This record gives sequence, structure tokens and C-alpha cells, in this order.
Amino acid sequence: MLNNLYVSLRSLVRTPVNCLLNQFDPPVIVLIYHRVTTLASDPDLLAVTPDNFRQQMRYLKDNISLVRFEDDWAKSTKPAVCITFDDGYADNALEALPILEEVGVPATFFVSTGTIGTRKEFWWNELERIIMEGQNLPSGFPLNDGRLVKMWPTGTNGERRECYHEIVRVIKNVDPEQRQDRLIQLRHWAGTEEELTDTHRAMTVDELRLLAKSGWVTIGAHTVTHTRLSSLPPADQAEEIAASKKQLEAWLGSDIRVFSYPFGRRCDYTKETEALCRNTGFTKAAANFAGQVHRWTDPFQVPRHLVRNWPMEVFADKIKGFWTV
Repeated sequence: MLNNLYVSLRSLVRTPVNCLLNQFDPPVIVLIYHRVTTLASDPDLLAVTPDNFRQQMRYLKDNISLVRFEDDWAKSTKPAVCITFDDGYADNALEALPILEEVGVPATFFVSTGTIGTRKEFWWNELERIIMEGQNLPSGFPLNDGRLVKMWPTGTNGERRECYHEIVRVIKNVDPEQRQDRLIQLRHWAGTEEELTDTHRAMTVDELRLLAKSGWVTIGAHTVTHTRLSSLPPADQAEEIAASKKQLEAWLGSDIRVFSYPFGRRCDYTKETEALCRNTGFTKAAANFAGQVHRWTDPFQVPRHLVRNWPMEVFADKIKGFWTV
């Protein structure tokens, strides 16, 4: 009870303080999207339908100043919003880009290079396909990786959903080789194979070039394998960061200056990760925790607000609330 009272009092104090700060230093609110498409199943709530996305972009275009991620925001004279995307799904080029160009909204796309041009699913989508959509699965999935020995029941839809979310948490904390080993275990358990897919595939190189060619688009790096960087030794972190930048520059023939940490919570990267990004030549790095961007914000820990598939009325209320976070 006392803790709830403390939280309530803190929010009452924080709001007028933020309003006062915002008068002297107009903030930038950075939004993070992943997908613009319509999905039959979306357990991680990553997709915004094209209709909702179009309404969201029109609301921003009509009501708020829009800035690019690479801009010098210290020069902003009024509050602004910045649009970003993570991962590199094909629908970024096929469904999001036409809407951005139609409405006239700039956006930065942080691309994980390892799946570009492969037509393979991102690993969390393969997990979803195997666990949530698999037919005639055994009644439980046993994982034995030397450190964790556990059985997850999978007899009901609820059990499958819990198994999926738990396996995602387990796999997030390992390196790419260990992750592949766990995926192989899952495939053998389910009696399935690695598949090429249209629903969850990453962009082709041509689609990436189409995206990058737009005057409304900036491309940023997002590692090679979308691995939680804090789970890797420094040398492997450096390779993930530098190799993604180098590959994007080779494909696009232009300098890549901005970066996004996979997953992006404060525990998903370290001070050493930030230093590696600086040393690799990036000027900004995006995180994934809520907050406003001010002149004093660390450019290598740019906070962002995750956008869900909200209708316009809900989206408008959320945007208004972000100014007081």
C-alpha cells in the first residue's frame, strides 16, 4: 500500500517537472515499430495493420513536428517525434514504405543483416511456427542444454503459449551457435525442418535497396544475428556491430551512421557495447526503454516507446502520455 502511494506521489511530482523542462528544452519522442502488416497470429504484438499505421502517420504529420534519427536534435525548437523500425522484415519495404511516402513521414530502419536475402524466418518466428502452429506435437518439450534441464507441457494452447514465451527468454540469453542448437532440438522434437517463408521473411537485398533509395528513409545497423549483445564477449560484440555496418555499406554504397541494440533494454547491452558503437563510427544508438530525448540524453542510449496495433484514438492518447514519461 505504501509503495502504491509512493508511485502515485512520484507521478504527480514528475508530470509538472517534465512540463517545466519541456518548456525550456523541447523533447523528442522516438517511436519503435517492427512490422506493418496483417497477421493471423502475433504473440509478441509486433505488427501494426496498414490501416492503423496510415492513421497513426497522418495523425503525427498533422499534429507534431517530425525529425530524423540522425538529425541534431539539440537544434529543435519545439517538441518532435521520430519514427524508427527494428529488424528488417520484408513488409517494411512492401507495406510500410508506401504509406510513409504517401503521407510524407521520415523513418529510420535498423536492419539485422544475417537474414537479409535468405527468405528465412527470424528465430522467434520459427519458434512461434513450431510451438504455436505445429500439428500433432508431443505432450511436452524437453530442453537439455547442459545448464538448463526442463520440460514444458504443450498439450493445450495455453501451455504452448507459455512454452513459447519461456523458450524465447531462454534463447535470448545465448550466443548464435547455442541458439541454433536449441532450434535444432525443437525441430527434431516437432518433426519439422527449417522453412523458407513469405509471412515472416526478412527483406531481399533488392527490397533493402528499394527502401534505402527513398528520400524518406535512413538505414541503420542492428547487428548480424540479432543476439543480445550483453550475452557475448567483447570480441564477438565488436564483430556483430562492425560486420552489420560493413555489410549494409557494401549493399547500399553509403555510410551507415546509426545503430540499434537488439532487444534494447538496459540489461541487453553494456557500457562496453556503447564504446564499441562509438569506436565503430556510429553517432547514435537506439535503446528500447521509455523516455524523452533532451539535450543531455546520452546519444548512445536513446530511449524509445514501443508502438502496438493501436487504433488512432488510442494512439493519440498514448502520444500525449509519452510527453510526461
